[in-house]
Amino acid sequence: MYFNNVMLSEESYFQSVICNSPEFKNTTVNGDLRYMTWDNPPKMEPHHLRVSDYDQMVQSGAAFARMFQENDPVLDMVDEKILKRGQKQAAPGAWCTGRNSWWSDPCSQWGEINAMKPGPQAKKFNETVTNLLDVWNSQSNQCK
Repeated sequence: MYFNNVMLSEESYFQSVICNSPEFKNTTVNGDLRYMTWDNPPKMEPHHLRVSDYDQMVQSGAAFARMFQENDPVLDMVDEKILKRGQKQAAPGAWCTGRNSWWSDPCSQWGEINAMKPGPQAKKFNETVTNLLDVWNSQSNQCK
């Protein structure tokens, strides 16, 4: 009932359930894998990310980021530079077997849909997760 009356309850609901569950409370990792920049002080609202935040956001190794304004150019940069996604196209993956050209979508033909081929950001993400797990291994309880 508490979460019915809290703003942005989805941002803390699952963490609360896990930390109050005897089976899971000592298996949590204290990291949400999100990149945000905050107002300073009082750190109540994240800033909208812009092109000027792009390099630091990418270097953070975070899997997710927020907040963005609708149609902000930084979203096009993420599509182009990280996802390698053309306009109105799916993000290509190892499953794309079509030819890549300016008039053709490489994902218009599919190969093995379960194929995985990590890109450069996956290596950065791996470092982030490894660091989080190192911290987790050195502490007894992340639910505080």
